[in-house]
Amino acid sequence: MSQERWDVVLRFLDGPLSLQGDVVMRGPVVRMGANPGPGGLSLEGYRGLDSLQAVITAYDGGTVSVAPVGKNQVRVNTHEHVNWAEIQPLVGPVFLSRGDVMHLGPAGRGATVLFIEARPLRFASSAKIFSDGAQANAEHRISDVRQLSTGKGVPKWFVPAMLGMGLITVATMGSLLTDVLRPDVVLLGPVEEGELQYERVELDEAKLEVIDAQFSGFDQAFEIFVMVPNAAAAEWPALRSDRTQWDETYVKYTKLSVSSHARATRFWQAIDGAEPRYHAVIKAARAAGLPDVVGAIPYQESNYTPKAQSFVCAGGWWQLMPEVANRVDVKLRDCKLRGQPWSPTRISPPIPVIGGAPYVGSPPQCLLRDCAIDERQDFDKATEGAMKLLADAWQDPLLRSSGAAVQALILSHNAGYDNSRFHEKKVNAYNILPIYQKHLKQTALKRDQRFYGANITCVGAKPEDLNERVNGRCGGLIANETQHYAYSITAQHILAACYYAKNYPEQEIWGQYNNQLYGDGGYCHTLNVPDRAELTKKR
Repeated sequence: MSQERWDVVLRFLDGPLSLQGDVVMRGPVVRMGANPGPGGLSLEGYRGLDSLQAVITAYDGGTVSVAPVGKNQVRVNTHEHVNWAEIQPLVGPVFLSRGDVMHLGPAGRGATVLFIEARPLRFASSAKIFSDGAQANAEHRISDVRQLSTGKGVPKWFVPAMLGMGLITVATMGSLLTDVLRPDVVLLGPVEEGELQYERVELDEAKLEVIDAQFSGFDQAFEIFVMVPNAAAAEWPALRSDRTQWDETYVKYTKLSVSSHARATRFWQAIDGAEPRYHAVIKAARAAGLPDVVGAIPYQESNYTPKAQSFVCAGGWWQLMPEVANRVDVKLRDCKLRGQPWSPTRISPPIPVIGGAPYVGSPPQCLLRDCAIDERQDFDKATEGAMKLLADAWQDPLLRSSGAAVQALILSHNAGYDNSRFHEKKVNAYNILPIYQKHLKQTALKRDQRFYGANITCVGAKPEDLNERVNGRCGGLIANETQHYAYSITAQHILAACYYAKNYPEQEIWGQYNNQLYGDGGYCHTLNVPDRAELTKKR
C-alpha cells in the first residue's frame, strides 16, 4: 500500500549550501550537524557546529518541530533580519511555521536556515533511497526524495546527506525527545567498578551512532588535543577545522575508548589520585613544546605509580627500558642479574629484545632484581628523561609534516622512534619513523595524516599468544599491541581533562580546560563527570 510521509524543505541563507536552493530532506526525522551520521544533513562547511547540532521532526504538516541536541545552541525567529545574539537559545523543542528561520550554532557562526514547508510525498516502489522514518513505521518503505548534488556550486568535500539508513528509531515524537534529545540523558559516566584502563576496544558502528546522537561535541575535544597541534606541526592550518581531512578511524576508536573508560569508577578514581603528577607532566610537556595529550602516557604505562615493571624490564612511572633510560640520563645501576651486578651500557635495546636482551628470561620475564639505583622510579628525573625522549620524535621533520604528528609521537613511546641511529643503521621495523616511511612508499603519498588509522588492522580481543601480541601486524605495518596504544591514551586524556577541569579549576592548566570544555556548548557538558566527593564515597 502507499502512504503519505512528510519530508522537510529547507533553504540555507548563508554558507556553501546557500548555493543549492531548496533542500528536501527525508522525514519524519532530519538530523543536522557537522557529522550527523548516515541519513543526516552534513553541515561540515559551517563553523561552530557539533557533530549532531539539532533534530527536526515532521510527523505531519502541522506539527513540525526543531530541538537542540544536548546543550547545543539553536535559535528560532519569525524572520532572518535579527541580531541572533539577542535571541535566547532553545532549551527544548518548538514548533515551526512556514517562513520561520533557525540559526544553528553560536551567534556569528554556524548556519542560518529558512523553514519552507513540510511536504507530503507518495512512495514510489521504483526508488532506491530509504527514509529514516522507515525504521519507525513498517509501512514506510521507499522515498523518491532527491539527493543533494555536489555539482551545483557545493564544494567537492561536501558529503551528500541523503545516503544510508537512519539510526534513530522512533514511534512517536515523545519517544524521540525522551531517548535522544533530553539533555539529562546520561550514559557516559561511572556506572560500574570497571577497570583502571581498557587497552583496546572493538570498532562498533552501532555503538558509535548512539554516542554521536546523544553526546555531541566530541570533535571539539579531539580538535583541541589532537588536530590543533597536528595542524601547527605540519603548518597546515586547514587541517584543524576541515573535518573531512581527519583520520576517521582514529576518531572512531578514540570515541569508543572514551565510552569504555568513562563507565569505570576505578578509572576516575585513579585519575583523581594522579592529579598532582598529571599536572606536573603537562607543565613539563608545554615547557618542552610537546602537546598536552602526553600527560596520559604515564597513566597508560604505569597508572601513575613508580613500581610498575613489564616482562621486558621496562620500569617506573614512564616504563622506560634500561637502555632508553641510560640514553636520557635516567640512572639504572648495579641491578642483580643472575646473581651478578648489571648496569646498562647501551643506549638502545637490542633487536629483538625478547631473545636478545640478557635481562629477559625464557619464558619472557624480567630477571633484574634489587637495583642499587633506579631513577625510573624518581618522578622528576624520569619525567625529565621522558621529555627528552618524546622531543626527539616530535622534532622529526617528516613526522611533523605528516599531519599526524600527535599520534606518531604517542606511538613512538611504545614502539620507539628511530633506533637505527644507535645500531649502525640497522633499522628496527617496529619503530614509528621507518613504519611511516614504508607506508608512504606503499601508498605513493608525500604525507598521510591518516596513516595511523590505516594501520589499525588487528581487531578483536587481545591475543593470548605473546609473540602475536607483541610482533603480529595483521596485514598492517604497526605492531599489534602498538596499534591500540595511541587512541587509548587520547581517550584517557580527554576524560582526564574533563575531570580535572570540573574538580580542580583553581589549577592553572585545569582552569584553561574548564574555559574550553565547560564553556558554551563545551564537550564535557555531555558527560557525567563525577565529583571528587562522589568518588570518595565509592572508595
